[in-house]
Amino acid sequence: MANTDKFEMIASMYDTPERIHIAKVSSDAIREYVADAKSKNAIDFGCGTGLVGMNLLNEFQSMLFLDTSPNMINQIKQKITDSHIRNADTLCFDFEKEILSDLRADYIFMAQVLLHLPDVELVLSRLFDVLNEGGHLLIVDFDKNENVVSEVVHNGFDQVELARLMTKIGYRDIQSRTFYTGSKIFMGQDASMFVLDAQK
Repeated sequence: MANTDKFEMIASMYDTPERIHIAKVSSDAIREYVADAKSKNAIDFGCGTGLVGMNLLNEFQSMLFLDTSPNMINQIKQKITDSHIRNADTLCFDFEKEILSDLRADYIFMAQVLLHLPDVELVLSRLFDVLNEGGHLLIVDFDKNENVVSEVVHNGFDQVELARLMTKIGYRDIQSRTFYTGSKIFMGQDASMFVLDAQK
């Protein structure tokens, strides 16, 4: 995944109070779209140190923490060990480079991951293939923000355009809303975040 090198370097220092707070509001937003999932399995895609997924562990039967950064995966492995968590596993893998044909999930969620992906459509298509029929993809990311100028990340997303792209891939029943606004939370700029739920 793009920016893996950067995440490799900051893995051990990643869990700042600000990131922990954003992960909390993100997981709360995701939880609103999770229903009767105690028998379902989930993937925390681009999990980083697992801040969002750890908040949602009790909602699912099992969870796979997936990231392209070995150092990030080592951080979440440590958390799983330290907390004696039984229903979680980890996988270091890059969906942009290869396909996992036998991976399946009822829920996939990705928080502030999409903005790091050069080819958004490719990854959303591959995640569509991973979802079981009736499964949900939940995305938390930044609304389009013209004040953010960067060569390494997208400057957020227009919810309508993103829904249009996902409909083209095959997702249905797409709903989204802005759920949080914060000061200097996106590349030093004030920004808002949305949650999007789409079904296969």
